[in-house]
Amino acid sequence: MTATGHAILGVSLAATISEPMIGIPLAIISHVAADAFPHWDTGTNMRKKSKEEFMVGSFIDVGFSLILPYFLFYYLFPSVNLVYGYTTVIAAQGLDWATAPYVFLKWKFPPFTWVYNLQKSFDHRLDKPWGIITQVSILLLFLILAYIL
Repeated sequence: MTATGHAILGVSLAATISEPMIGIPLAIISHVAADAFPHWDTGTNMRKKSKEEFMVGSFIDVGFSLILPYFLFYYLFPSVNLVYGYTTVIAAQGLDWATAPYVFLKWKFPPFTWVYNLQKSFDHRLDKPWGIITQVSILLLFLILAYIL
């Protein structure tokens, strides 16, 4: 799932669960569940992309994943504490952040290889358009449920 997708899950969890001792661990678990669901992300078909295309796409995604939550918290979930909200967002993205040195810096040694191999064990990608359609549908469902609840 994209970093933005994981961020939206983090926002939804922070908006629904006000207790950080529950919301933050659930955000970490949500990463595994979200990546296990067939999805598209910037790493889909990475071997067919140039290094620059992958890097630019990933940095745009990360940028959105850090900006979009602010607007969601401000307009949809104003009662959520921003520190807690962003902590939950980062927790939902955590495994991707932990694999970034392996993927972007080519640090192919423990603990980065361990985290990368763990993540690959449950990551199920699906190419466009269905990988995007299913991801957006699930994320909209989570945002709607968080807003209603």
